[in-house]
Amino acid sequence: MTIHAFRMRLKPGMVDEYRRRHDAIWPELSALLTQSGIHDYSIFLDEETLALFAVMKVDGDDRRDALPDHPVMKRWWAHMAPLMETHADNRPVEAPLQLMFHHA
Repeated sequence: MTIHAFRMRLKPGMVDEYRRRHDAIWPELSALLTQSGIHDYSIFLDEETLALFAVMKVDGDDRRDALPDHPVMKRWWAHMAPLMETHADNRPVEAPLQLMFHHA
């Protein structure tokens, strides 16, 4: 298992809608994440900067490389694109975060 953390950013005024959409996450997306080896996935918000900090655990059989080509993932990214900073293909702009400390 590995832990991956990254930062994304919301557009101003989109906090409530971002939370609403994630509270109603599509079952097919949740299943896809699990099938891709992702579990224990959390996203935190810094309300002052609108930065989102995501942390996920990925099992040994990491299959995340296939996610950008999956129709469900593409549809989710298109659904979320109006709320956050994205690339031209609607993928969220992500910046990896370096682990500085972990207490288990």
